[in-house]
Amino acid sequence: MQQPPHGARRAALATFSLALMALGCAGQALAQTPAFPSKTIRFVVPYPPGGPTDLMARMLQPELQQRLGVTVIVENKSGAGGNLGSAEVARQAPADGHTLLLAASGPMAVNASLYKSMPFNPLKDLEPVVQLSAFPLVLEVHPSLGVKSVAELLALARSGRTLSFASAGNGTPQHLAGELFNSMEKVKLGHVPYRGAGPALNDLIGGQVGVMFDIVGSSLQHIQGGRLVPLAVTSAERSKVLPDVPTMAQAGVPGYQITGWHGIAVRAGTPAAAIDRLNATVNAIFKDPGFRSRWEAIGTPAVGGTAAEFGALIHSDAQRLGALVRSAGVTLD
Repeated sequence: MQQPPHGARRAALATFSLALMALGCAGQALAQTPAFPSKTIRFVVPYPPGGPTDLMARMLQPELQQRLGVTVIVENKSGAGGNLGSAEVARQAPADGHTLLLAASGPMAVNASLYKSMPFNPLKDLEPVVQLSAFPLVLEVHPSLGVKSVAELLALARSGRTLSFASAGNGTPQHLAGELFNSMEKVKLGHVPYRGAGPALNDLIGGQVGVMFDIVGSSLQHIQGGRLVPLAVTSAERSKVLPDVPTMAQAGVPGYQITGWHGIAVRAGTPAAAIDRLNATVNAIFKDPGFRSRWEAIGTPAVGGTAAEFGALIHSDAQRLGALVRSAGVTLD
């Protein structure tokens, strides 16, 4: 058999040697890249302990820890309507997937329109991982108002009676739900902001204020005990825990829909492999029937889905809720 020319053999050997070197470098690079996760994960909650946001993180913590094989620590970093803890993840945490943010609709989609200055840009400085919740709110009243439907509440509001609604604070889902109701129905229920949903709910139960939009899970025991009268839920479908309460659309306000949502986000620039692993892990947790049952008991479905779907929600609500904040004229320093 005829041998190739000496020069051709030398060129082929050189090419083969370069290929081996390239494979060796690639293998070395892969060996130097640690598998995710490789150390303790911080799970930052931008609100105080005890609320629904904190509860979700603490329900997920042992599940994440077991499935990811590393320690997961929940840290509460509250302040500035959720901006403080969110900004820490967005601007200070390493972009390696080992610092998670329990991302709430307020700091992710509302606060940029509410605050005159923001310490971070939620649309640029954070990467969505997965949606966790879609909390419906319930429009509820104190029994002393004597109303049992949305139509009766509207009739009372239009009769000249002064009515006010309580909220967990300016820009919260509870506040925006009331402003959306005012805007769509051309009524003027006065807004009374509180420092959190707990104090607002206490004053509603005590009769100091007559109306509130609140997260279903927080008010459920008071509704079941007869201390509050539910009129409608703000989601597109009825709540599983309040099946006899109509949606706002069913109650005569077509097109009305607003929910508070939560998810997980990480600092922008986090490797896609880490985001994919976190997303897959949460979706696997949500497929467990026992966990789903416990999760739904706090008043929200176990949402899950892709990172892209969560990102689309953040962007659409930033526009929709931002416009609502601006039309209501609400600003904070």
